[in-house]
Amino acid sequence: MNPETPRRSVLYMPGANERALEKAKTLPTDALILDLEDSVAPDAKPEARDRVAAAAASGEYGYREVTIRVNAPGTPWHADDVRAAAEAGPSGVVVPKVDTPETVREVEAALEKAGVPDTTAIWAMIETPKALFAATAIAEASPRLTVLVLGTNDLVKELRAEHVPGRAPLLTGLSLALLAARATGRAVLDGVYNDVRDTAGFEAETLQARQFGFDGKTLIHPGQIEPCNRIFAPAEEEVERSRRIIAAFEEATSQGRGVVTVDGRMIENLHVEEARRVLALAAAVAGR
Repeated sequence: MNPETPRRSVLYMPGANERALEKAKTLPTDALILDLEDSVAPDAKPEARDRVAAAAASGEYGYREVTIRVNAPGTPWHADDVRAAAEAGPSGVVVPKVDTPETVREVEAALEKAGVPDTTAIWAMIETPKALFAATAIAEASPRLTVLVLGTNDLVKELRAEHVPGRAPLLTGLSLALLAARATGRAVLDGVYNDVRDTAGFEAETLQARQFGFDGKTLIHPGQIEPCNRIFAPAEEEVERSRRIIAAFEEATSQGRGVVTVDGRMIENLHVEEARRVLALAAAVAGR
């Protein structure tokens, strides 16, 4: 996994909607999830599968990471979805309802049997209490698994909780997923915000996700892309401070000094590593 790959905004697009798939080629989102699961009615799934596979294989989405969300293991459409996704060779295959590492290995085996390219990753959706308690094992189940995706709507349902500002009922679950991702070197994406009209609420939740340490957020409407990209991108003052940290540290090292301060604060190796990550992400974002 390239840690500098921007995944600030990851937009779900309904696989049954040809117009939406075409529109996605013009949207400034970092990544797309072309959906065969929740947004597609049962009788429309075969046609949507063909349409999504063709879109993912087209090469017409520019810099955007294009992934396909298959139907969950155990459903009548799962095996055909996995075969079609393998043949299309998207950037990633998003697998819902991943509760155990065995599910990851089974999907990986099915993808490889169908001839999936080495470049296609697995993104595992973490949507249940069982998945959260197994999140580290799920993340480590395969080198092909590079991203954990929170399914917060399903998690709220499973917990019998409520959607409330600040997400107090979900804070433990969000933390468990984030800890698993960071412990295993995977990326992790926050779940969706349901009220597309509530701009202030969306921005507050996106900022919370950024402060927690998430790499980005999954979205359900194009109107959510701009604030998401802005909040998850390094701010100019953050970039400038990162440059000063690196310059000061390198100067001190060259002079044999062991103590470095920037803006009155002591700087250690961990601050330098974070500064380099910020600059790499800023450069990747600027190239889009």
